[in-house]
Amino acid sequence: MAKQSPKSDDAPRIDSIAKNRRARFEYEVLDTWECGIVLTGSEVKALREGRANVTDAFGIVNDGEIWLLNLHISPYEKAGYSAHSPTRTRKLLLHKREILKLIGAVERKGHTLVPLELYFKDGRAKVRLALATGKKLHDKREDLRKKDDERAMQRALKK
Repeated sequence: MAKQSPKSDDAPRIDSIAKNRRARFEYEVLDTWECGIVLTGSEVKALREGRANVTDAFGIVNDGEIWLLNLHISPYEKAGYSAHSPTRTRKLLLHKREILKLIGAVERKGHTLVPLELYFKDGRAKVRLALATGKKLHDKREDLRKKDDERAMQRALKK
Protein backbone atom coordinates (compact mmCIF):
# COMPACT_ATOMS: atom_id res chain seq x y z
CA MET A 1 0.00 0.00 0.00
CA ALA A 2 1.08 3.55 -0.68
CA LYS A 3 1.86 5.83 2.22
CA GLN A 4 -0.29 8.86 2.71
CA SER A 5 1.45 12.18 2.44
CA PRO A 6 1.53 14.19 5.68
CA LYS A 7 -1.21 16.78 5.90
CA SER A 8 -0.41 20.42 6.50
CA ASP A 9 -2.99 20.63 9.31
CA ASP A 10 -1.27 18.20 11.71
CA ALA A 11 -1.58 20.72 14.54
CA PRO A 12 -3.26 19.30 17.65
CA ARG A 13 -6.96 20.03 18.01
CA ILE A 14 -7.63 22.07 21.17
CA ASP A 15 -11.15 22.54 22.56
CA SER A 16 -11.32 24.93 25.50
CA ILE A 17 -13.61 23.95 28.39
CA ALA A 18 -13.06 26.67 31.00
CA LYS A 19 -10.71 29.62 31.44
CA ASN A 20 -9.61 31.41 34.58
CA ARG A 21 -9.82 35.02 33.38
CA ARG A 22 -9.33 36.36 36.89
CA ALA A 23 -5.92 34.67 37.26
CA ARG A 24 -3.97 37.10 35.09
CA PHE A 25 -5.53 40.03 36.96
CA GLU A 26 -4.85 38.64 40.44
CA TYR A 27 -1.42 37.10 39.73
CA GLU A 28 1.72 37.84 37.77
CA VAL A 29 2.33 34.72 35.66
CA LEU A 30 6.00 33.68 35.65
CA ASP A 31 5.85 30.40 33.70
CA THR A 32 3.24 27.95 32.38
CA TRP A 33 3.04 24.18 31.94
CA GLU A 34 0.63 21.85 30.18
CA CYS A 35 -0.42 19.11 32.60
CA GLY A 36 -2.47 16.00 32.23
CA ILE A 37 -5.17 15.44 34.83
CA VAL A 38 -6.42 12.21 36.40
CA LEU A 39 -10.22 12.03 35.99
CA THR A 40 -13.01 9.50 36.36
CA GLY A 41 -15.35 8.62 33.50
CA SER A 42 -18.24 10.73 34.73
CA GLU A 43 -15.92 13.74 35.08
CA VAL A 44 -14.81 13.45 31.47
CA LYS A 45 -18.43 13.26 30.32
CA ALA A 46 -19.28 16.35 32.38
CA LEU A 47 -16.27 18.19 30.91
CA ARG A 48 -17.42 17.33 27.38
CA GLU A 49 -20.66 19.14 28.28
CA GLY A 50 -18.56 22.13 29.42
CA ARG A 51 -19.53 21.90 33.07
CA ALA A 52 -16.40 23.09 34.89
CA ASN A 53 -15.22 26.09 36.89
CA VAL A 54 -11.50 26.78 37.44
CA THR A 55 -11.85 30.22 39.04
CA ASP A 56 -11.27 29.10 42.65
CA ALA A 57 -8.83 26.28 41.86
CA PHE A 58 -5.19 26.17 42.92
CA GLY A 59 -2.35 23.66 42.95
CA ILE A 60 -0.42 22.24 45.88
CA VAL A 61 2.65 20.05 46.29
CA ASN A 62 2.21 16.93 48.43
CA ASP A 63 4.69 14.01 48.69
CA GLY A 64 6.45 14.92 45.46
CA GLU A 65 3.21 15.13 43.47
CA ILE A 66 1.17 18.08 42.21
CA TRP A 67 -2.52 18.15 43.17
CA LEU A 68 -5.32 20.46 42.01
CA LEU A 69 -7.81 21.57 44.65
CA ASN A 70 -11.22 23.28 44.29
CA LEU A 71 -11.61 22.53 40.58
CA HIS A 72 -15.39 22.29 40.33
CA ILE A 73 -16.70 19.77 37.80
CA SER A 74 -20.48 19.47 38.06
CA PRO A 75 -21.80 15.90 38.39
CA TYR A 76 -22.80 14.13 35.19
CA GLU A 77 -26.55 13.56 35.38
CA LYS A 78 -26.56 10.13 33.72
CA ALA A 79 -23.68 8.72 35.80
CA GLY A 80 -25.88 6.70 38.16
CA TYR A 81 -24.06 5.09 41.07
CA SER A 82 -20.59 6.12 39.86
CA ALA A 83 -21.12 9.87 40.21
CA HIS A 84 -18.10 11.87 41.34
CA SER A 85 -17.66 14.50 44.02
CA PRO A 86 -17.67 17.95 42.33
CA THR A 87 -14.66 19.47 44.14
CA ARG A 88 -12.51 16.44 44.89
CA THR A 89 -8.71 16.72 44.83
CA ARG A 90 -7.31 15.73 41.42
CA LYS A 91 -3.79 14.65 40.58
CA LEU A 92 -1.86 16.48 37.85
CA LEU A 93 0.49 14.60 35.55
CA LEU A 94 3.90 16.14 34.83
CA HIS A 95 7.41 14.90 34.13
CA LYS A 96 9.62 14.40 37.18
CA ARG A 97 11.98 17.27 36.30
CA GLU A 98 9.00 19.63 35.91
CA ILE A 99 7.64 18.54 39.28
CA LEU A 100 11.02 19.12 40.94
CA LYS A 101 11.21 22.61 39.44
CA LEU A 102 7.70 23.43 40.69
CA ILE A 103 8.44 22.05 44.16
CA GLY A 104 11.49 24.30 44.44
CA ALA A 105 9.60 27.37 43.32
CA VAL A 106 6.57 26.79 45.55
CA GLU A 107 8.36 25.73 48.74
CA ARG A 108 11.45 27.96 48.64
CA LYS A 109 10.31 31.06 46.81
CA GLY A 110 6.67 31.15 47.96
CA HIS A 111 5.06 31.16 44.52
CA THR A 112 1.54 29.88 43.80
CA LEU A 113 0.26 27.29 41.32
CA VAL A 114 -2.79 28.62 39.46
CA PRO A 115 -4.71 26.86 36.65
CA LEU A 116 -5.27 29.20 33.70
CA GLU A 117 -7.30 26.96 31.41
CA LEU A 118 -8.92 23.54 31.22
CA TYR A 119 -9.15 22.07 27.72
CA PHE A 120 -9.15 18.94 25.57
CA LYS A 121 -6.09 18.40 23.39
CA ASP A 122 -6.64 15.63 20.85
CA GLY A 123 -9.34 14.18 23.11
CA ARG A 124 -7.34 14.22 26.35
CA ALA A 125 -8.11 16.57 29.24
CA LYS A 126 -5.29 19.01 29.98
CA VAL A 127 -4.74 21.89 32.39
CA ARG A 128 -2.55 24.93 31.67
CA LEU A 129 -0.88 25.46 35.04
CA ALA A 130 0.91 28.72 35.86
CA LEU A 131 3.60 29.47 38.39
CA ALA A 132 2.57 32.87 39.69
CA THR A 133 3.08 35.51 42.35
CA GLY A 134 0.27 37.59 43.80
CA LYS A 135 -0.09 41.19 42.62
CA LYS A 136 -0.42 44.12 44.95
CA LEU A 137 -3.24 46.65 44.58
CA HIS A 138 -1.01 49.24 42.90
CA ASP A 139 0.11 46.61 40.33
CA LYS A 140 -3.52 45.92 39.43
CA ARG A 141 -4.22 49.63 39.03
CA GLU A 142 -1.18 49.97 36.77
CA ASP A 143 -2.39 47.11 34.57
CA LEU A 144 -5.83 48.70 34.27
CA ARG A 145 -4.24 52.02 33.34
CA LYS A 146 -2.13 50.33 30.63
CA LYS A 147 -5.19 48.60 29.18
CA ASP A 148 -7.12 51.88 29.09
CA ASP A 149 -4.21 53.62 27.35
CA GLU A 150 -3.97 50.83 24.75
CA ARG A 151 -7.72 51.05 24.06
CA ALA A 152 -7.48 54.82 23.65
CA MET A 153 -4.58 54.43 21.21
CA GLN A 154 -6.54 51.85 19.19
CA ARG A 155 -9.56 54.16 19.04
CA ALA A 156 -7.37 57.06 17.90
CA LEU A 157 -5.78 54.91 15.17
CA LYS A 158 -9.19 53.82 13.85
CA LYS A 159 -10.31 57.44 13.46
